[in-house]
Amino acid sequence: MATDQENNQRFTLTKTVSVYPKALHPPTLLSLSNIDRHCPALTYLVLFYPSRTHQNTSAQSLFRALKIGMEETLSIWFPAAGRITFNQTDGRLDLLCNNAGAVLVEKVTQLKISEIGDLSQYNEFYENLVCKPVFNGNFSEMPLVTAQVTMFGCGGYAVGVGTSHALFDASATFNFLSVWASKTTMRVDGGSDELHEAVLHDRGPLLVGFRRSQHHITRLHNKPNHPVTRVAAFDHLHLLMKQAASDWSLDSEMMLGGCKLSEMASSSQENYTPSSFHVGSEMVESLKRKTSHACSSFDVVTAHLWKARTKTLGLRKERMVCLQFAVDARNRMVPPLPRGFSGNAYVLASVCCTAGELEGASYDSIIQKIMEAKRSVNNDYVNAYLETLEALPPQTSPQASLPPLKELTMVSDWTRTPFHKVDFGQGEAASASPLVYPLPQVAFFMQKPQETRSIDVRIGLLPQYLKAFSHYFLTELQ
Repeated sequence: MATDQENNQRFTLTKTVSVYPKALHPPTLLSLSNIDRHCPALTYLVLFYPSRTHQNTSAQSLFRALKIGMEETLSIWFPAAGRITFNQTDGRLDLLCNNAGAVLVEKVTQLKISEIGDLSQYNEFYENLVCKPVFNGNFSEMPLVTAQVTMFGCGGYAVGVGTSHALFDASATFNFLSVWASKTTMRVDGGSDELHEAVLHDRGPLLVGFRRSQHHITRLHNKPNHPVTRVAAFDHLHLLMKQAASDWSLDSEMMLGGCKLSEMASSSQENYTPSSFHVGSEMVESLKRKTSHACSSFDVVTAHLWKARTKTLGLRKERMVCLQFAVDARNRMVPPLPRGFSGNAYVLASVCCTAGELEGASYDSIIQKIMEAKRSVNNDYVNAYLETLEALPPQTSPQASLPPLKELTMVSDWTRTPFHKVDFGQGEAASASPLVYPLPQVAFFMQKPQETRSIDVRIGLLPQYLKAFSHYFLTELQ
């Protein structure tokens, strides 16, 4: 495999521009929600568009169209042209909508997309296809959106996008890219100027103070007959932390679920290998036949993945293990958030048991627990979730503040955000590949292009577990 230096030498940087909203928005300070503040880092996605013989879009015209489309999109999504800032009152992160702009880059290479290999698998080569701004610790200088178009020697291209997780969740990112593509294709192929649904950038409905003022928070001292809603995601995480702390108190070299704490603390995201596993429609149906429940593909594949990952890691039967997965709270709040809400609105649902109980559990029982966890995410749960985050120190994320815990399996469902369908003028993408995530062990469920009933699972694994996980996951645990 070529080194990073060799890969970089294969690319020629031809353009770098700052892109500003076509219609400037008056400077505004936007209060971020506690969910937004979890992870202000940029996350990256690469979309591949192989050459189509019936299309003949030059690099110059494509770059110009992307720039104009971005200018128009930033007029609607004006916070994306802003910068993160520190709130001087409480030390927390907020968003200054100051029209500072996004960054758009063009690179050219003689390489062909066909030379990359399997586009569904992560490749370190992809890191060359996104624009990563240098971060010196000052959020106020870091753009919230970066984009890079890479023109390949075959006539195809890739669009690599970086977006701040404080700005968007997966649903909002998909909406943003869809609007950008639509604005871009109007310039490329003369498409119609269709109207897009109203976008709500204000985080008010998810701000703790706002919800308190609306009497949406139930408190034990003023309504003694109404139990306080527990947040399973935090309760279970606290349990895993106590479990780890107990091991540490016994012996600093104690094996934590088969891994020394010293090794665990030194684990970084570079140690994790992002790998993709294709779950075809036949495998999904086969898994569903293992349960008598009417369940979704997400439910059954998540149950299977949890069993497979736990089996792979060889955790002791008495160890507590936890499954956490993101749930979109937009339609679970009262009143519901509008579809055009542009911030982060996902909260974590959670299931917990011992490794031994999980190994012996039927698919029926695991899926029932997953479905119950999803149903528990209601308006009270969201309120309690926000309140719990409010009590944490500024810039503290419960998961990000820990080294990776083997006992914690995390899943994010992207099947409802089919990024490969984003069309910049030459049809849908052949592949949509996320780069290494801030929490590299998270499993992403994605639609596979041309196979709507299949699921591609991208998960970060330590190299020594890759072969075992592939065996347990793809051969269907009994």
